[in-house]
Amino acid sequence: MMMDVMANFWPIAALLLTVLSAIILLTNKPKISDYLSFALIVTGIYASWSILHPRQTPLMDDAKRVQAMIGNGTPVLLEFQSPY
Repeated sequence: MMMDVMANFWPIAALLLTVLSAIILLTNKPKISDYLSFALIVTGIYASWSILHPRQTPLMDDAKRVQAMIGNGTPVLLEFQSPY
C-alpha cells in the first residue's frame, strides 16, 4: 500500500510543480525569458525523472528464483536494496 502511494507521489509532485511554475511564470504578460524559464523547469523535471526512476535490472530473475525458494525448506539470506 505504501509503495503504491510513493510510486504515484513523484509524478503527481512533478505535475504540481509544473502547474505551479506555469502559473507563476506565464501569467501577467509573459516575456520570452519567462517561456524559456518554464521550458528549462519542465526539461529539468523530465531529465531528473528519467535519470532517477527505478528500472528493471538483470538481477530481477535472481529475485524471482529466491522468491521461489522461500518456504521450500531451503535457508535463504535476503539482502534488501533500495531501487533508488
